[in-house]
Amino acid sequence: QVHVVESGGGLVQAGGSLRLSCAASGGPVSSYRMGWYRQAPGKEREFVAVIRRSGSTTYYADSVKGRFTISRDNAKNTVYLQMNSLKFEDSAVYYCAASTREGGAYEFWGQGTQVTVSS
Repeated sequence: QVHVVESGGGLVQAGGSLRLSCAASGGPVSSYRMGWYRQAPGKEREFVAVIRRSGSTTYYADSVKGRFTISRDNAKNTVYLQMNSLKFEDSAVYYCAASTREGGAYEFWGQGTQVTVSS
């Protein structure tokens, strides 16, 4: 089974950028639907972005569309989330998830990486 580890979080000013990485081991990312989720304090975890196994199909939450980009590097077995024009409300713990299925719940989750955007 695949194991995913997030990195790249940190503190950034509003308007700035960060790139999150999700490194996978135990299986090629190209075999998994890979998603990013986030959870802010006191809120439920919410969907951010997904890239399907084909690598050519991506979807985004409306709140991040046009600002965030999900991508995949098969050679590095890593999925990225490029976050631009960050807003205070983007502050959250960001989680990477993997699934062998193209729909439904994700089977594998990382531990998360904290993103804090100062206003």
